[in-house]
Amino acid sequence: MNYKDKLLEMFTLQQTLNDETNGKNWESGYNKHNRIINWRRCIYMECAELIDSFNWKHWKDIQKDPDWDNIKIEIVDIWHFVMSLGLEYYKNSNLGDIKKLVDDVGDTKYIKDFCKEPNLQSSSESLEIVNNIEHFMRDVLNGEDFYKIVDDFFQSASHCGLNLDILYKFYLAKNVLNQFRQDHGYKDGKYKKIWGDKEDNDVMLEILEDKILDAKALYLELEKRYQ
Repeated sequence: MNYKDKLLEMFTLQQTLNDETNGKNWESGYNKHNRIINWRRCIYMECAELIDSFNWKHWKDIQKDPDWDNIKIEIVDIWHFVMSLGLEYYKNSNLGDIKKLVDDVGDTKYIKDFCKEPNLQSSSESLEIVNNIEHFMRDVLNGEDFYKIVDDFFQSASHCGLNLDILYKFYLAKNVLNQFRQDHGYKDGKYKKIWGDKEDNDVMLEILEDKILDAKALYLELEKRYQ
């Protein structure tokens, strides 16, 4: 499976997820409940959560290591919104279908580097990584074009120790979790995100450590643990 196949699967899954959660024609900028959709704001806010996984505070926990497990989750959450921004942009601008979008993302500046072996995570570089993420946030807020946002994302994700293979693995798992959340009342507030003493994201990471990677098997394991 080459890198464009992985990109195509992720973008296709994201289109399906958005159709199911937001309703058809969400690309118009409104969901089925007539709520405004702002993908750039979504990216920005998730980047803020990503930064909080680092020991950036000068007055507290200055020797604390970054939460690398949660950093992976936050990167994947950002990727959901970057893809959504692209899907919206391509439909509204009549630039082509998902395959054309994937071909163009596959030709962006940093994708080839992002397909290489992941960078080693280093706590000593954490503040430099935070600076990189803040650069990404500024580009998002300043309205830089989609391709620049994609390049910024790949750079930030790479600095956080991910590559395309890791992103793909965690995206598929988070996609299953997001579907599980929707099926169990996430939108109307019935879903319980804390399972005992753990957040559902942490439970998902535990399942991945047990080598349960098949989507159906992952869903069934989530169902079992949620009960």
